Amino acid sequence: MKGLATWLAVALAAGLPGLVSGERLAKRDSSSTVTLTVNPSGGNASSPLLYGIMFEDMDHSGDGGIHGQLLQNNGFQGDNPGLTAYESIGDVTIAQDMDHPVSDAIHSSLQVAVNANATGFVGFANTGYDGVPVMKTTYLCEFWMLGNYSGNITLQLVGSSSGKVYASHNMTVVSSEEFTNHQTTFNSSASSDGNNEWRLLFDSALVPNGTLNFGLVQLFPPTFNTRSNGLREDVATFVDDIKPSFLRFPGGNNLEGLQIDTRWQWNLTIGPVVDRPGRESDWFYPNTDALGLDEYLWWCEDMNMEPVLAVWDGKSYGGILSGTDLQPYVDDILNELEYLLGPSNSTYGSLRAQNGRKDPWPVNYIEIGNEDDLTGGCDTYPDRFTQIYDAINGSYPNITLIASTITESCLPSDPPAGVVYDYHYYREPDALVAMFNLWDNQPRSQPVMVGEYGCRNTSATDGVFWSSILCSCSEAVHMIGLERNSDVVRMAAYAPLLQHFGYTSWSPTLFGFDSSPDSLTPGTSYYVQQMFSANRGTTILPVDTDADFGPVYWVASKNNTAYIVKLANYGAEKKTVHVNVPNTTTGVLERLSGSEYATNQPHEIKVRPNSKTVTSSQGNYTIHMDPWGVAVLSVTSGATALHFSLGAIIAWQICIFLPQLL
Repeated sequence: MKGLATWLAVALAAGLPGLVSGERLAKRDSSSTVTLTVNPSGGNASSPLLYGIMFEDMDHSGDGGIHGQLLQNNGFQGDNPGLTAYESIGDVTIAQDMDHPVSDAIHSSLQVAVNANATGFVGFANTGYDGVPVMKTTYLCEFWMLGNYSGNITLQLVGSSSGKVYASHNMTVVSSEEFTNHQTTFNSSASSDGNNEWRLLFDSALVPNGTLNFGLVQLFPPTFNTRSNGLREDVATFVDDIKPSFLRFPGGNNLEGLQIDTRWQWNLTIGPVVDRPGRESDWFYPNTDALGLDEYLWWCEDMNMEPVLAVWDGKSYGGILSGTDLQPYVDDILNELEYLLGPSNSTYGSLRAQNGRKDPWPVNYIEIGNEDDLTGGCDTYPDRFTQIYDAINGSYPNITLIASTITESCLPSDPPAGVVYDYHYYREPDALVAMFNLWDNQPRSQPVMVGEYGCRNTSATDGVFWSSILCSCSEAVHMIGLERNSDVVRMAAYAPLLQHFGYTSWSPTLFGFDSSPDSLTPGTSYYVQQMFSANRGTTILPVDTDADFGPVYWVASKNNTAYIVKLANYGAEKKTVHVNVPNTTTGVLERLSGSEYATNQPHEIKVRPNSKTVTSSQGNYTIHMDPWGVAVLSVTSGATALHFSLGAIIAWQICIFLPQLL
C-alpha cells in the first residue's frame, strides 16, 4: 500500500495513461465521428464478479420492500412503535399490551378489548406500508392468538377508503390462555390502487366484555422461488433481471448501529421470526430482521450471486470498541462463521442445520466493517482490522478479506497480501466522469471493490431527486472505466438498490415501488446497470483508434460466445461511432437515450432502452449516439446466446489467487 494515498490524490486530479494498449486519454475530441477497431487478442482478464448489488434496509427496501411480509409494526419492534399501522374495527379498543409478550423476543402484542355494546364481527386492521398491495393471487396469512375463543375468524383485504372487499376468508380457530399459532391461505382479486388494508375479524358475541390478544401478524403474497419467509416475487424478479453476480450485505450504515447495542447482530436474525427481536435501525424506523442472515444467503443462492458478508468491527455511531474490549465481538464473528461454514455436527453448524440448511453456506468474501474512514473510525481501524483479520484468517485462510476503506492512513502500515480495499463515492455527473481513469494505475497486486457508487445531485432539497439521463450516462462512463480495469477492480455496486416511494430518506435508487399495482419503476440508472451486467466479457480487449476518450467513451471485451462493445456519449452533440469487430456478422445493439434531464418517476416510465438486430458481412457496424446516450453492441459470427459458466468464474479466481499462493 506504499504511496496509495498519494496515488489516489494524483489519480483524481490528473489524467492517467490507459491500461489497454492502443488507447489513450487526452482532451475531448471535437470530431463528430469516432472509429474503433477491436483487436481480438491481447488485453487483460475481467472479473466475473464485477457487477453486483449492495443492500441494506433503508427507504423500507427490506421491511415493506423486497422482503415479502406486507404488514407493518407486526412485532411492535423498535424504540417507540405505538399503534403505527393499526386501526380498530367495530366497538372495540385496541392497545399495545406489554403484559402479554408473544415470545422472549417479541415483547408485546395487540390487545383487542370488546366493549359492552359490541355486536357482530369486530377486530382490527393493519394498513401495511402506506397501504397493502392487493393483487389477484394467493396469500399466506399467519398470526399468534391468546384468549379463550372458539369460532370463526374472518380475514379480509379491503379498500381503506372504498370499503370494497377483495378477499374474505373464514377459518375456524380454537384459542386459549397461551399464545398459539394459526396459518391459512386465501385468494384475492386485484385492487386498482394501493389504498388497502388487511383485516382480522372475530365474533364479539363469543368474547362478551373480554379481550383477545394477537401477535406477529404476517401476510405474504407469492415469494421468489417459493421460499418460506422469502422475498416478494415481483420485486425480487426485478432485481434478478439485473443479473447481479454478488450481493454485499447487510449494509452499509445499517450494519453499524446507532449504538453498539443496536448494531446488526447475526444471531438475532436467524431461526423462527417469532424469536427475532428486531431493533431500531440507522434509517429512522425499526427493522424486524425477518430478512435475516439465512434469508440473505438463500437470496444469493436463488439468484446465483456470490455473498459478500460484512461483519461488525467495533464501530457504531454511538461508540467504538477496540483492543480487549473488542475481543468478545471478534469471538462472535468466529461463531457466525462456524454457523455459516461449520459442519452440521458443530455447535453453531448444527444450529444452521436446525434452521433448514444442512450444508455449509458458500461464503468466500468477508468485509471487516463499513466505511471506517468515516465517523471517527480511522484512528483505531488499523488495530481493529488486524485483530479481526488475524482471527478470521487463522481459522479460514481461504476466505478473501475486504478492508472497509482504501485510505492509507486508516489502514495498517503493512497490510496482508490479498486484501481487497473497498472504496465508496457518490458524485455529481462531471465529477464522476472525471474519475473515469481512476483505477488505470492501481497496482495490480492491490485489488479493490467499489462497494458503493452513484451519481447524486446533493444540491437538491434533502438530496432527493430522480436519476436522470445525464446522471446515468456519467455512471456508464465511470463503469466503462471500471470495466477496463476489471482485472483489479473485482466488484462494483451501484447503491442504494431500491426504495419504497412512501418512505424515501435517500434517493435516487436503481428502482422503486409503492403499494399500488404496477408501481415498479426503474430509474434510468437501472437500465444502464442491466445493459452492462447482462453483457459481460471474460477478457478486456485492446481497441485501435485515433480518437481520444471524451465525450465518447468505450470498452471492448469478449467471452466464449460474443464480442461486446460498450459506449457512452457524455456530451450535448450527436456522435457517430464506426466499430469494426473482425470475423463477426450479426448481433444486437441496445441503446438508452433521452433529453439531458429526462427521468423516470413513480408510475411514470418515460425512458426505456431499445434494441435492434444488426448484421454486417465485414464486421463493420455504425452506431449513432444521441447526446448523453449509452449503447451496448454484442456481436458474434452467428446467432449464439450470451452466457457465463461457473467454470469461467473458478478459472478466473485460480488465475488471480494462484500467484499469491506460489
